[in-house]
Amino acid sequence: MPTKKFSPIAAACNNMGIGKNGDLPWRLRNEMKFFTRVTSETQEKCKQNAVIMGRKTWFSIPEKYRPLNNRFNVVLSHTLTDCPPGADLLSSTLDEAIKKLSEPPLEDKIDKVFITGGTSVYRESMESEHCHRIYLTRIMADFDCDTFFPEFDKNVFKLVSDPSIPDEIQEEKGIQYKFEVYERS
Repeated sequence: MPTKKFSPIAAACNNMGIGKNGDLPWRLRNEMKFFTRVTSETQEKCKQNAVIMGRKTWFSIPEKYRPLNNRFNVVLSHTLTDCPPGADLLSSTLDEAIKKLSEPPLEDKIDKVFITGGTSVYRESMESEHCHRIYLTRIMADFDCDTFFPEFDKNVFKLVSDPSIPDEIQEEKGIQYKFEVYERS
């Protein structure tokens, strides 16, 4: 049975910061719309995409936005014993979560799988042979952050062009950013 491929998705500023005190250091409405569109759009209308995140990332999402709508929400935790309210699945490891999403009854219900944080989950996902793409929004500004997107091997993941993703620089609230897609070569 084939294992589902997955793609980390994140926004990072100049120093690769992605968060501060469990929150985003910036609020860019169109960048958030991009995240929602990419993680929600499916090839087949009868399927959903899955978003996998660590426990801290799950609880950093404001309660009114949990779960992420129209997506199958998976929380990874070594400490939780019960699935958090609103989440669809609790797994202790990324491998276990991917295995569950790749087997019945979920395999036929899930289209794409996205990794949405935090740092250790991103790192582990990018080291896996099942990591297909990396969606990285480059926030072209400096922000004070305490959480960072891990380095990844640019010899393994090459910058590609995707016609569904704008490649020109975007600007919002005086902050420039650009969407980048890296694919395993």
